[in-house]
Amino acid sequence: MEEGSRGVPLGTLIALMVEEGEDWKQVEVPPPTAPPAAPAAAVAASVAPPPAPAQPPPPLPPAVHTISSALLRLSPAARNILDSHGLDPRLATPTGRRGLITKEDALNLLKGTPSSGAAVPVAAPAAPPAYTPAAPPAYTPAPAGPPPAPGLRPNIPPLSIPGKPGAPGTFTDLPASNIRRIIAQRLTESKTTIPHAYASVDCDMEAVMKLRKDLAKEQVKVSVNDFVIKAAAVTLKEMPEVNVTWSGDGPLALDSIHISIAVATEKGLITPIIRDAADMGVQEISATAKALAQRARDGKLKPEEYQGGSFSISNLGMFGISGFSAVINPPQACILAVGGSRAELRPSADQQTLRTQQLMTVTLSSDGRLVDDALASRFLEKLRANLEKPQRMALV
Repeated sequence: MEEGSRGVPLGTLIALMVEEGEDWKQVEVPPPTAPPAAPAAAVAASVAPPPAPAQPPPPLPPAVHTISSALLRLSPAARNILDSHGLDPRLATPTGRRGLITKEDALNLLKGTPSSGAAVPVAAPAAPPAYTPAAPPAYTPAPAGPPPAPGLRPNIPPLSIPGKPGAPGTFTDLPASNIRRIIAQRLTESKTTIPHAYASVDCDMEAVMKLRKDLAKEQVKVSVNDFVIKAAAVTLKEMPEVNVTWSGDGPLALDSIHISIAVATEKGLITPIIRDAADMGVQEISATAKALAQRARDGKLKPEEYQGGSFSISNLGMFGISGFSAVINPPQACILAVGGSRAELRPSADQQTLRTQQLMTVTLSSDGRLVDDALASRFLEKLRANLEKPQRMALV
């Protein structure tokens, strides 16, 4: 049955278990059966008043436990044992799931069978008593007390999960899209299998801000994130030892620099790829990023447009976030988390005066198996140099 199936009817075969070394294709699969309906007499007994006590009926003689041939289900090992000793499988007591006669059931029948081949009588189990649910206790609201004194915190009712109004402790089952399930699976895989290491640095964005204004005068509109993408790609070109991925046997060097950018959509986060970003200009990066982001929100991305990146960037600066740590996108080795720029007073180069700087915090999450702390620090140092002197990126 397909993974993630919902609304599976009772009695549907969802898996098949066989003994080690046995061929599952040779196992006899029973036809699907509908779940047995509750007898009308049992339902009536659960709501009808208890009858007057009567004389107990005479005890019934021991009955031989048998199984209907229509519901007979045997494992291959059990079938082999019963056939080898000429035993009737209907005399076995099944203990497997959904009435399956297992190897142990066949051995138990073999041990309890006399030499004459007669079946050992088994007493029929007594029927369980009918269950009558107890009425829920009546709810009595607590009496209202005096108002709290000034400066004191009033009593707060216990938190309940949103659900049916007036029913504390209930919840609402929200269906998850396929994209949301894949995101959850990949994030869990990343945090449980990749040893994350984190390092942060503040970058002076004054030169980038000035360059943006100069380009805007020439009707060229680019964002700060476009410069970050360019700087990350150029830094990876300068430090190819960071442009790696983890394979089953160890590090695997990548021969291309493809930057994945995180885009938030209604269905979840997706990472379209800007390919060969180190060879692009900032204006070309900007146009490509805008087109990919729009197709991502429209759900029109092709698989090759969001699969196969070598380095990821997640920018939350436009949401007022000053700094954060992102989760690595496997099988990549790193992801750069970008916060918003802020104005701060910092000492000047001569340490004699203070000047206002536009600082932006970036945090590198790296796979400790591939990028150790020293290598991550050198990467962030070069990245900061590329952002603080954007003209040098054209020389790399």
